[in-house]
Amino acid sequence: MSNFELRHKFPYSLSGRTLIKMLPGALLALLATPTLAAEPQQGNALTLGGGVDVTPLYSGSDENRVTTALVLDYSMHNGFFVSTTRGIGYGNSTGKLDYSTALSYRAGRKDHDVDSDSLSDGSDDLRGMGDVKGSAIGALGLGYKVTDWLHLQLQAEVPFSQRDNGAALHFGIISPLYSSSENTVTMALTSSWGTGNYMQTYYGVSSSQSAASGFSQYDAGSGIYAYSLNMDWTHKFNQDWSVVAATGFTQLAGDARNSPIVQRKASPTGSLKVTYSF
Repeated sequence: MSNFELRHKFPYSLSGRTLIKMLPGALLALLATPTLAAEPQQGNALTLGGGVDVTPLYSGSDENRVTTALVLDYSMHNGFFVSTTRGIGYGNSTGKLDYSTALSYRAGRKDHDVDSDSLSDGSDDLRGMGDVKGSAIGALGLGYKVTDWLHLQLQAEVPFSQRDNGAALHFGIISPLYSSSENTVTMALTSSWGTGNYMQTYYGVSSSQSAASGFSQYDAGSGIYAYSLNMDWTHKFNQDWSVVAATGFTQLAGDARNSPIVQRKASPTGSLKVTYSF
């Protein structure tokens, strides 16, 4: 799977500090994961870079924040990778089918404003809702190349820690609109589904939260909670240096859309990064 496809399924990225803390457990998880037979990639590749991301303060907030973004992606010829956008795992392909398994991280949520370099979302508007702790997650992905201009993706995220936060599924339709030696433009439409625990964690309001925050009590059930449309443009200055720009928006749906903590049902997103590969 490409970085673009994975980046728009998961609304988070790892800092180098978090990646280092997760490394020992991730290696154990990889050792316990069966290796699927597939053709190896052609060589090792390392990509470094940085930039900025623009996202809502939390899912449903009517305010945005600008955060710094670290890019570190090391892919080995045998399919294993360590990445701030994909996590730590293994991915490969056979024919038109690609697959991956990784240990990654889902950001938490604070009930107060957070710094621009914080891994967690947060807003003072959520005072009394309490904090949602971040989760180490297993990310399992399947992709199928229907044609050169139509790719299908299915991604599951299952928490290993903070399991009560729930699991989610993301189905994406990806279309490479334009490709040349210097420029690549890709569009992705993604729908996201959450379990009951996931929905209640991020969009529900319990009786105790209602009493502390003033929001009406709200029970959020399992179902599709968001649709996202994203456009990604990569420009290569040469074989090493590139700039990657992305823009899009997310439309909340179902019980997420009607949650009392949701101030804005459709939110813009964006990012700008410069990378160096060798």
